[in-house]
Amino acid sequence: MKANGSVFKYGNNVDTDVIIPARYLNTSDPKELAKHCMEDIDADFVNKVNDGDIIVADKNFGCGSSREHAPLAIKASGVSCVIASTFARIFYRNSINIGLPILECEEAVKKIDNGDKLDIDFKAGVIKNLTKNEVYQAEPFPEFIQGIMAADGLIQYIKNNLNK
Repeated sequence: MKANGSVFKYGNNVDTDVIIPARYLNTSDPKELAKHCMEDIDADFVNKVNDGDIIVADKNFGCGSSREHAPLAIKASGVSCVIASTFARIFYRNSINIGLPILECEEAVKKIDNGDKLDIDFKAGVIKNLTKNEVYQAEPFPEFIQGIMAADGLIQYIKNNLNK
């Protein structure tokens, strides 16, 4: 699995309430959630994001409530990966469950700037900053989690492997 896109960079403690504001939680339709993704921290995000783009943030990304709506909104908006120094544990697990690739890499977060172009190899955990001609190493997921990501989430992964 790979990703390639431009960076939207944010700071510390980006919580689920700014990823998808509570006023939009009357639906779980990913397309509807995507229309409001990040609007309380970056009002123009949905107008600028393209399929494959990447969110980079500092510490504790996805803190706050345990709603699965947050990673769903990010994924449905076209974001191919979130890179952070650290993730809130529930957001981390929800991301895996829905097949949203995430990587923890403090060096990358420190060196990547908003608008940089990245190429990511999830299997190897390699993040290439094409803008700055730099390479950062994240810890790749174990093979079974890579399988969940490749299957587009835990439910499909289980369905695919039920009769094996």
